[in-house]
Amino acid sequence: MSDLTNVLTPEYPILPQLAQRRSPRAYTSQPVPTEALNQLFAAAGSAASCFGEQPWRYLVGNKETHPEAFDKILSSMGEFNQVWAKNAPVLVVSIAKTTFSHDSNPNRHALHDVGQASATLALQAVELGLQIHQMAGFSQDAIRAAFSIPADYDIVAVATIGYPGNVEALPDALRERELAPRQRKPLTEFVFEGGWPQLTTERYDQAPV
Repeated sequence: MSDLTNVLTPEYPILPQLAQRRSPRAYTSQPVPTEALNQLFAAAGSAASCFGEQPWRYLVGNKETHPEAFDKILSSMGEFNQVWAKNAPVLVVSIAKTTFSHDSNPNRHALHDVGQASATLALQAVELGLQIHQMAGFSQDAIRAAFSIPADYDIVAVATIGYPGNVEALPDALRERELAPRQRKPLTEFVFEGGWPQLTTERYDQAPV
């Protein structure tokens, strides 16, 4: 079932999954089936990457099957995220291998490629009636220590995965953020055809993700 809460209205027609993708803070307690999770990560694995390196790695904390891993990931997060993220059935850490496997040289495109994989995962989630919320509000050191992650892997983001829940159950401040109008910069602010513009100002609009 599609999530039609606060659907994005873009300047031009786009795929419905793109318009419906959002970053919810309200989740149901419904577990995510293993088959669905495997579909999400298969989608991530289909993403393009430099030299076909596929530098993405995902640590999964499923509340049903690996509660200890779930708790470790949750405890690495800031309290402002823990308040709502604890209700998601699955927490995931995205990680980037920072060296190429074929020659051990630095892979400066690794973070870009992990972002592509996670974006693809997010779209597959929408197709399955799920949503993910990716976050930067966590301790990389805590994650690295809790899971003994080697130094040549960068910890990129933490994300919730689950079925969208009742927005009205959120605290007032979070509910307002959940339902705030979704805005995106117009194309003229980030698409520069023919050359780099000589902008006098740069806008940094705050927009719900």
